[in-house]
Amino acid sequence: MSLDFHEMQSIQRELQEKYRDKWEPVDPAHGRNKLLWMLAEIGEVTQIIKKKGDGSIMQTPEVRHDFIEELCDVMMYLNDVCLCYGITPEEVEVIYRAKHERNMHRW
Repeated sequence: MSLDFHEMQSIQRELQEKYRDKWEPVDPAHGRNKLLWMLAEIGEVTQIIKKKGDGSIMQTPEVRHDFIEELCDVMMYLNDVCLCYGITPEEVEVIYRAKHERNMHRW
């Protein structure tokens, strides 16, 4: 089973709909806030690395689970940012692949 970007955005829309009276909406006016929350989650990811170390992430199931869970939080906020600005999975794919191609020929 593989989770693609379309499904990830669908899951985010489902969450946003369920909590629409508790969470900020996904619109351009709130995109900045979603990005700031994403940065906070990145901080939590880095704290696990800092406190537990790379080896624990690779060898300790509980630490690995926590690390992946925080990465998923980052990805959820990334999806919220995309939804706020109407960025589609197709747009991400085209630009991601072009960026990859440029990086492959950088040096």
